Amino acid sequence: MSDPITTADIQLIQRIIPHRYPFLLVDKVIDIDGTTSATGIKNVTMNEPHFQGHFPGTPIMPGVTIIEAMAQTSAVMVGATMGLMDKDMLIYFMGIDGCKFRRKVVPGDVLEMKVETTRGKPGGKVWKFKGVATVDGELAAEAEFTAMMDLQA
Repeated sequence: MSDPITTADIQLIQRIIPHRYPFLLVDKVIDIDGTTSATGIKNVTMNEPHFQGHFPGTPIMPGVTIIEAMAQTSAVMVGATMGLMDKDMLIYFMGIDGCKFRRKVVPGDVLEMKVETTRGKPGGKVWKFKGVATVDGELAAEAEFTAMMDLQA
């Protein structure tokens, strides 16, 4: 039996989730603890397309992309643990609750997203997660979100 996956680099991430530029919003996932918890890392850079219009002269990462990055982290955690590489998994939001934004995220920041599973089990389609995003230890955003993970036949 092989050792459990505890880290996912960008190559492994792309084998698990279908997202690609410009909507792949997580660079690395570390501290994967089965389907229980993980930490996503996003290096925020000025060359991302949303900064052209959000906002010219004052680039701020849109809050919805922070929540999406937390969801992608969760999908990588589940996919890596369940061996879903190269399986064409699609993931759909079903709900976002208790979403709060506390700090701007700007180019040059390293966004760290800690996610934990609050409901879901291997083989199940519907999962619920809680996520917290920080920059330099300072809370940037938090949310609970529900997603359906759909494996293509």
